[in-house]
Amino acid sequence: METSKVYHIGAATSLAILIAWLLAWEMVVAPLKPGGSLLALKVIPLLLPLRGVLKRDVYTLQWSSMLILLFFAEGIVRGYSDRDAISRMMGWGEVALVCVYFTCALLYLRPYKKAAKKIARELLDKVNRATHE
Repeated sequence: METSKVYHIGAATSLAILIAWLLAWEMVVAPLKPGGSLLALKVIPLLLPLRGVLKRDVYTLQWSSMLILLFFAEGIVRGYSDRDAISRMMGWGEVALVCVYFTCALLYLRPYKKAAKKIARELLDKVNRATHE
């Protein structure tokens, strides 16, 4: 299987699992209030990039790799500070899923960034040659 396809599948899968993970955490596994809490609404920002990630949109993968870091921070805080052991475990699971997404997204985007830098370098060279003539 092509490497970029593996990275895309990894990013899309980890994002979908993260959404399900967070919903399960706040609604069933360890909700703050019995029956679920409004904290489940935190998955809404993750739903915004889902379509673009599934379609391999480079721009969406770029900005979502920054958005996902908010969930990394939340997972770290809750992994260390929640009193309930199950909730702490869910926090560390969130951190792991975020790390998978972030890594896969960056590795998927790497060739695009290299190509963009090469094009920018070539354009700069053309401009420099034109101004020196």
